Amino acid sequence: MPYTDKTLTCVDCGAQFTFSAEDQEYHASRGFTNEPKRCSSCRQARKGERGQGGGYRSSSRQMYPAVCAECGQQTEVPFEPRGDRPVYCRDCYAKRQPTRDRY
Repeated sequence: MPYTDKTLTCVDCGAQFTFSAEDQEYHASRGFTNEPKRCSSCRQARKGERGQGGGYRSSSRQMYPAVCAECGQQTEVPFEPRGDRPVYCRDCYAKRQPTRDRY
């Protein structure tokens, strides 16, 4: 199926942008069926709001102070320590985890 460039309107800013034939082909190869709703500027802004680039590591995530149960170093963790379980700094936690293949 031959694709042709389409002009779409961004739902956020109202600007028109081109959904190129190459982009359409890429979307189809990935199984996407919906056309994009946002221009590239608004997509980037939205990703920034969600903290993407790091996935779950959003800069706006609430952090709690804690003391590492192994080395005694002050650290911050993304959960409120309960007191009945040990909390570890990043380095000590990594040492305690079994090694696993990383991509």
